[in-house]
Amino acid sequence: MRSDISPHPSPHPHQAPALSPGFAAAAGIGHPGAGGHGRAMAEGEEDMQTFTSIMDALVRISTSMKNMEKELLCPVCQEMYKQPLVLPCTHNVCQACAREVLGQQGYVGHGGDPNSEPTSPASTPSTRSPRLSRRTLPKPDRLDRLLKSGFGTYPGRKRGALHPQVIMFPCPACQGDVELGERGLAGLFRNLTLERVVERYRQSVSVGGAILCQLCKPPPLEATKGCTECRATFCNECFKLFHPWGTQKAQHEPTLPTLSFRPKGLMCPDHKEEVTHYCKTCQRLVCQLCRVRRTHSGHKITPVLSAYQALKDKLTKSLTYILGNQDTVQTQICELEETVRHTEVSGQQAKEEVSQLVRGLGAVLEEKRASLLQAIEECQQDRLARLSAQLQEHRSLLDGSGLVGYAQEVLKETDQPCFVQAAKQLHSRIARATEALQTFRPAASSSFRHCQLDVGREMKLLTELNFLRVPEAPVIDTQRTFAYDQIFLCWRLPPHSPPAWHYTIEFRRTDTPAQPGPTRWQRREEVRGTSALLENPDTGSVYVLRVRGCNKAGYGEYSEDVHLHTPPAPVLHFFLDGRWGTSRERLTISKDQRAVRSVPGLPLLLAAERLLTGCHLSVDVVLGDVAVTQGRSYWACAVDPASYLVKVGVGLESKLQESFQGAPDVISPRYDPDSGHDSGAEDATMEASPPFAFLTIGMGKILLGSGASSSAGLTGRDGPAAGCTVPLPPRLGICLDYERGRVSFLDAVSFRGLLECPLDCSGPVCPAFCFIGGGAVQLQEPVGTRPERKVTIGGFAKLD
Repeated sequence: MRSDISPHPSPHPHQAPALSPGFAAAAGIGHPGAGGHGRAMAEGEEDMQTFTSIMDALVRISTSMKNMEKELLCPVCQEMYKQPLVLPCTHNVCQACAREVLGQQGYVGHGGDPNSEPTSPASTPSTRSPRLSRRTLPKPDRLDRLLKSGFGTYPGRKRGALHPQVIMFPCPACQGDVELGERGLAGLFRNLTLERVVERYRQSVSVGGAILCQLCKPPPLEATKGCTECRATFCNECFKLFHPWGTQKAQHEPTLPTLSFRPKGLMCPDHKEEVTHYCKTCQRLVCQLCRVRRTHSGHKITPVLSAYQALKDKLTKSLTYILGNQDTVQTQICELEETVRHTEVSGQQAKEEVSQLVRGLGAVLEEKRASLLQAIEECQQDRLARLSAQLQEHRSLLDGSGLVGYAQEVLKETDQPCFVQAAKQLHSRIARATEALQTFRPAASSSFRHCQLDVGREMKLLTELNFLRVPEAPVIDTQRTFAYDQIFLCWRLPPHSPPAWHYTIEFRRTDTPAQPGPTRWQRREEVRGTSALLENPDTGSVYVLRVRGCNKAGYGEYSEDVHLHTPPAPVLHFFLDGRWGTSRERLTISKDQRAVRSVPGLPLLLAAERLLTGCHLSVDVVLGDVAVTQGRSYWACAVDPASYLVKVGVGLESKLQESFQGAPDVISPRYDPDSGHDSGAEDATMEASPPFAFLTIGMGKILLGSGASSSAGLTGRDGPAAGCTVPLPPRLGICLDYERGRVSFLDAVSFRGLLECPLDCSGPVCPAFCFIGGGAVQLQEPVGTRPERKVTIGGFAKLD
């Protein structure tokens, strides 16, 4: 029964409540007066509209109250909360319900603080017995699982000194086991806000209902006072009776009658002090004593006022957003309802399709079964016929059979011509019978092994028979995906993903100005394989790409978006030409002229041994077979991290040939390949741009030195400062701006600027690579097909 806490039943939504005569008169509902029948009819229509609006408001209020009542029911007893406790999982449960659940699980002495229970004279077992009769018992399997896992205790189990008891509470709301700690329910906060909401709800649905005295004998009188200390409601006589003069209870201050008694403020369950702060780390309210405990050392603790204001603002903002988007909520509700209807119809259609397909398989199997049984039957009849004939033939050979008796009678014939005539045919039969007797073998085999079926493959197929699944979201291989002259995109399907017949690629630029409307994706349909080329990308842009697969079941999910930077200028295609420079015998160029390696060998070792006697090392140089005379160009290369010293850059074609035709002294302080001029002439050429621009790489590092770099006019813009080293990236990019006379060195993977320096562009400029000691350089392979082009180097023309 819910007589003490249940609200009055709300009126039925379609049933008009009985109106009092005063209300009917005020609303103008009644018999028409002397104003005439027409005026009475108009007033009647207006009264009906007013009555309809009132009924709609009552229906809305009733529906709102009923919906709110669902939020105020305890998940254990299915009644309104009474002294609810906040579990660590943020769900609520009545304190009495929680104590009973722990008692049913065998936890003894952890039912919470007994002082928090009602101690009034009215709190007798009979007043609380309705809870016990409607309590939802925990499932036996959950109780066994808790006991077997070592959590909790049971009667007779002692708590070990080294293993403190951990109390687990099965939350009925989230169906999870919540750890309460060693103190059990005594360490939980009481949800006073929920109690206030429950009390306001009871008062709103019980208008006109009186609160009865809890101490009167039946029938109880209406309560006029309440006592927070006694936690009970009294009429005037009972209040005087239980608060006599001259006793301690006489000091109790009477309050208004209520059904819920709670403390004035929220108290800390550990120290019985009022909470004043909030620990953001533990997400728990704490008091002044909790702040100095070691458990909260180093935690971020704020005053309750700050937490209150922050949470109130968040909740208000969220609620305002929800209330301001009621039309959107209603639209989504309609969409969900329509989706539910479509799901029901589609599910039924899917069931019918599966049933029809399985019936089709059954029909095919039945037809195949009939044909196989017919073949076995025909084979069996043929064998039985042959065996019957052989059996009959052997039976004719027995003594007393017809054939033997006939032969014996023929042998009695004395007329020779007649005997020959009769015995000729008989001798043939006897001869065949004798031969069959000597070489006996059944005319047919009794085994039907050739009729056995091998259904292993079919059984496996039937076992693996399942619904069609769309391909899972592909995974883009970022190690193999890159942008150069074109964009090369590579991907793969996750393991155990259904195969895809083809793929769809979508890509778009992200650095374009914002345009109204949704972003337009460019699309490539029905791409076969797991890689694709995207031609003619815009230079100096950022592209975002994604892929999804498709098979008979439909399209799968898109892969994660991948962002690619395109080169800042058109890609320059060229090959390596080792005809220029010195010590060409130590340079090894690959057959495709895209890679070069410096092999110093014995001469370098001998030179190093005589280094202090005046023998100096030489530079091995290889140039590109293309000269740039205009525009902007970009190319990339990879330098072996084990290279001793490699210089990558560009220079004037004439100066490169002139400088490296001889054997320059790389140890001499007067030689500097970065500056492009002799140090003795620095006074005259300080203002001019250098003819060379090189980036020095050695032992896996890039040197941004202050010596050669400053003499070459290098400036560290958008990159590290000069005079330091940075790690060598997987690929280096060189961007040449011929009109501006500038060279930029970039990280070709992230397109982060490393160094920018000036260059003399008064003539054709060639890519150049210098080696001192061992080293290797690999040019970036073009993504697309290399076209035929005519290149000119030093007056020599050749067709590639």
